[in-house]
Amino acid sequence: MRPGSVKVADEPARLYTGPVRNMTSARFSLSLLGVVGVLAAVLAAASLWLVVTDPVKVATGVQAATADGNVSPLVKALADVLYDALQGIIKYL
Repeated sequence: MRPGSVKVADEPARLYTGPVRNMTSARFSLSLLGVVGVLAAVLAAASLWLVVTDPVKVATGVQAATADGNVSPLVKALADVLYDALQGIIKYL
């Protein structure tokens, strides 16, 4: 081949350079663990945001949860916070 000449590829280019492997159980469990971790982080951030922005609602929910074993006011408040945040993100986009 002469210097400066271009060689045409014999086969189409591949996106991945390595061999294609099936997802093993170890890789699947790490992926699942990552998804669960992200969901836990979102729930923790929403809980902290709710404590900072509306402590009275949190106190009422905790009081109801300890007195009756009913956690629905706290869960409803967390769902409201996540819904409002999602609405804000959608409006921004």
